[in-house]
Amino acid sequence: MRSLNTAATGMLAQQLNVEVISNNIANLNTTGFKRQRAEFQDLLYQGQRRAGTAASDAGGTVPAGIQIGLGVKPTAVYRIHEQGSLLKTDNSLDLAIQGRGFFQITLPTGETAYTRAGSLQLNNQGTIVTADGFPVIGPGQIPQTATSISVNQSGQVFVQLPGQNTAQQVGQFTMATFVNEAGLLPIGNTSFMPTAASGDAVTGTAGTAGVGTLQQGFVEASNVNAVNEVTSLITAQRAYEMNSKVIQASDQMLNVVNQLR
Repeated sequence: MRSLNTAATGMLAQQLNVEVISNNIANLNTTGFKRQRAEFQDLLYQGQRRAGTAASDAGGTVPAGIQIGLGVKPTAVYRIHEQGSLLKTDNSLDLAIQGRGFFQITLPTGETAYTRAGSLQLNNQGTIVTADGFPVIGPGQIPQTATSISVNQSGQVFVQLPGQNTAQQVGQFTMATFVNEAGLLPIGNTSFMPTAASGDAVTGTAGTAGVGTLQQGFVEASNVNAVNEVTSLITAQRAYEMNSKVIQASDQMLNVVNQLR
């Protein structure tokens, strides 16, 4: 019976769906996290009678054939790069991107990764780094004698030094955008790497065409909606149960056939 394998593909698909939803819920409070959504497609069909073929020697065509579906398969786990809400922290090194764009960070391998998690810090050399200690490209070196740090919406970094009346610019955040943000490869730690699907990074200044602005003293919250995720979880659970009922019904039908004498 095809229904056994067909329902099994449905259960596997809903299992993946629940795993994606659980990851979204787990990252409900992760700064800069973007939620994901599983997408599915139907499998190949077995044709028993093809539409459009000759109905008989007398002429005429079959208006609607017979095609039996074989189930479902996962095709993608799509990441939704929707703007998350901005949370006020009043920390001078917390930066949120309002609009499109990513911070560029240098990995220990020398490669450039991209993130929207703006909970930044200073290391012992005065370099602005991520929570993992990876340097952020652009903001420059912060003097140890600086009494304050300010970042405007364009990403220019200013410091106030003792004995000076005006702030001194020490650097400029360089932002990156991608044609297809959903094609970025997640590498953990809320960071991404470019792929052939995302295209190469296009760098620019915050606030210019196609690039968002920076908000100092804020961080971008996760764009996960708890109510929507719980609703999707219930739907996936019910779909899983219905597929299991199909397997139970198919098993009972096979049992009836097995008992025929």
